[in-house]
Amino acid sequence: MGPSSSGKSTLARAIGDARDIPVVHLDQLRHVPASQWELRTDEDFAALHDRAVVGERWVIEGNYSSLLPQRLAQATGFILLDSAAAPSVVRYLQRTWGRRERVGGLAGTEDRISWEMIRYILGTGQANQRRYRALFKELTLPKVFLANRAALGRFYRDEILRVRP
Repeated sequence: MGPSSSGKSTLARAIGDARDIPVVHLDQLRHVPASQWELRTDEDFAALHDRAVVGERWVIEGNYSSLLPQRLAQATGFILLDSAAAPSVVRYLQRTWGRRERVGGLAGTEDRISWEMIRYILGTGQANQRRYRALFKELTLPKVFLANRAALGRFYRDEILRVRP
C-alpha cells in the first residue's frame, strides 16, 4: 500500500518476477478495461478482489481500504510505501507524460493528466497515508515500512529485485 505514484505497481511486479508469484493490480480490478478509468460496480470489484485473495500465493498492490480486511486476513506480509505529496505529483506527471503504458495501468487506456488526480494526491491521498501509517503500527503481520525513495532503493537491492523495462 501507499500513496498514488509512490512505486507500488513497479515494486509488486518486481517481487512477483523475483519470487514467481502472480501480481494483482487493484486498479485493474476496480476499473473497466479500455474504458478511460470507468469504475466497475462496487459488487463486481469486491467479487474480483475476493477471488484474487483466496489464491495460494499473490502480491497485491493498491489501497482500496474498504476491502483491506479481506486482504489482511489472507496476507502473509505487508509493505507500506511512503511519499510526500510533491514528489508523488512529480512522478505522476512523469509517468503520465512519459509512457504510453505503465505497470499496473489499465489495458487499452492511455493515461492523461487529470487535475482531479493531482488534487487527490495533494489532499485525500495524503490524509489516507496518515491512516495507513496508523494501520501499519497496529499490524501483527511481518511488515516493511519504506519511508522514502532511498529506503525503496535499498529494499530493491537487499531483496535482489529488478525493475523490468
